[in-house]
Amino acid sequence: MDAAFITDWIDEITRLVAGEREHLTALDAAIGDADHGANLDRGFAAVRAALSARPPGTPGDALVLLGGTLIRKVGGASGPLYGTFFRQAGKSLGDSPEVSPAELAAALTDGLAAVRALGSAEQGDKTMVDALTPAVRALEQALQDGAGRRKAFDAAARAAEEGARATVPLRARKGRASYLGERSMGHLDPGAASSALIMRALHISASGSR
Repeated sequence: MDAAFITDWIDEITRLVAGEREHLTALDAAIGDADHGANLDRGFAAVRAALSARPPGTPGDALVLLGGTLIRKVGGASGPLYGTFFRQAGKSLGDSPEVSPAELAAALTDGLAAVRALGSAEQGDKTMVDALTPAVRALEQALQDGAGRRKAFDAAARAAEEGARATVPLRARKGRASYLGERSMGHLDPGAASSALIMRALHISASGSR
């Protein structure tokens, strides 16, 4: 997988986020600032402009550019968290012109570790970590079991979606939603929902279908 593959993934994330902008904002309105969809939509549009202005030469470059742009352009907590996730993943990939699915999985695991450290969040806290953690685990396991790229990324996407749905009954323990206490229960976490979109975009890019 080269820089063009990562760029395609980013394009697909941008498309999915734009399509789900209002839904993500509605989820955030219930337990947050009502700006998650709008912020991510603006951020990924800025990423596309940055990629057009300076096409990356490697997968790592593409992810570092993605992460850095999100940190600069997206407000609230989601910019620093997603920016850290992608930037750390890019740094982990280094300057290799092509990477394997296993190398990408390892880099995403590193990105998740950076997010956990930044937000002090664990699975069960009702955050994006609840979707990303099972996703990277499923991806690594599928690859270890010999699954091809498409099936492995599909397993990751499905795990992320299941992880996001599992946040509904949880009481938020991190972020603005935690201020609501028990009132945060019964709502899908918007960060987990957008994380599931990001992993679904990876599978779509790998399968070449929309």
